[in-house]
Amino acid sequence: MATSTVIPDLTATTSDERSMAVLAHALQVVGGWIPPLIIFFVKRQSRFVSFHSLQVLFLELVYLVITMFVMVFWIAAVMVAVLHTHANNNQIPVTFFAIFPVFWLGWMGLWITKIVIAVIYSIKAGRGEWAEIPVVGGLARNVLKIGPGGGTIASM
Repeated sequence: MATSTVIPDLTATTSDERSMAVLAHALQVVGGWIPPLIIFFVKRQSRFVSFHSLQVLFLELVYLVITMFVMVFWIAAVMVAVLHTHANNNQIPVTFFAIFPVFWLGWMGLWITKIVIAVIYSIKAGRGEWAEIPVVGGLARNVLKIGPGGGTIASM
């Protein structure tokens, strides 16, 4: 009589894991990087939840860097406008009123993109998919040593 050994499927996800991954994506909209960080540390033993929460953390990091770059550029533009105003007998700088809507639309566009990504990847996480966010998904896979589809990367 032959005995068979059942190999557990490491890529299968439970309902709890899917729910926590959905929360990691969805709560970034209102809580920024804090909810995914908490979920990452609380559910560290789950590869699925760790993968999704780490993706969100990296996405928040990218969002922070872009926001800081835009803010530095905005402050520089305001300073140039103020200096230009001081040199031209305190006239209202037209460039300030022309540049402000561009910055505002860019910032709102970035925020809306973040919301759309959160909704799309929340749905995918709820389905149990190992979906990668295009810019940061590969980095999360490398950090956690997770292969495509949740498999383990063999070390050399």
